[in-house]
Amino acid sequence: MLEVRNLDVRFGRHVVLRDVSFSVARGSVVGFLGPNGAGKSTTMRVLSGFIAPTGGCASIDGFDVQRQRARAQAQLGYVPEAAGGFGVLTPLEFLRFCGQARGLHGEVLRAALVRVCDVMDLQAERHRRMGQLSKGWRQRVWVAQALLHDPPALIMDEPTDGLDPNQKRQARALIRRLRPDKAILVSTHILEEAEEVCDRTVVIAAGRVVADDDTRALLDEHGRLNETFHRLTQSEPRPESPA
Repeated sequence: MLEVRNLDVRFGRHVVLRDVSFSVARGSVVGFLGPNGAGKSTTMRVLSGFIAPTGGCASIDGFDVQRQRARAQAQLGYVPEAAGGFGVLTPLEFLRFCGQARGLHGEVLRAALVRVCDVMDLQAERHRRMGQLSKGWRQRVWVAQALLHDPPALIMDEPTDGLDPNQKRQARALIRRLRPDKAILVSTHILEEAEEVCDRTVVIAAGRVVADDDTRALLDEHGRLNETFHRLTQSEPRPESPA
């Protein structure tokens, strides 16, 4: 459903990704972990069609992100990290704008708005301005925009960063509810996120995949990822730049 194959990305002589490959199937949640500068954001930008790879390819639901960009992007819902902006709009106005940008109009758009407001339980705050909402409520609205067109694939970038413990619990419960019908990639630096909700975990360091396994296989005797993550990422060298 979500797939990257032999992905290379270079900016000039600087190698950001080298030979990165992994996939996310429908009905699964895959954690995408790595230290700062490992290449997580670049990988997601390639998957979303924002940048072109130097080599390799990415696809969403079988559509090549570069050669069939519009069709690939139509299969994807994206929740950005620390999403902001649109402070003068209400959640309902923001979601209507996002739906129209996705090509939804008339009764189709109205039905989509009702559905996502129900899924995300936005009724109580749907008429307040975005700038007046707490971070937890804004996060709900941004997840709602990613679900408006009911895509088969979701990318969630740091979905619980900055949320309080109760809000994190709610966000993780939502991810579990969405799992059966979607391929979900969760990029996070919070190891607990992968421990709690991810079936599989991909670890990237210095532009290379250094682990891709069932999350349970990467846990220590205490059920934690910390030791494995530290061992895999502490001394991984950057890929050499071509001469």
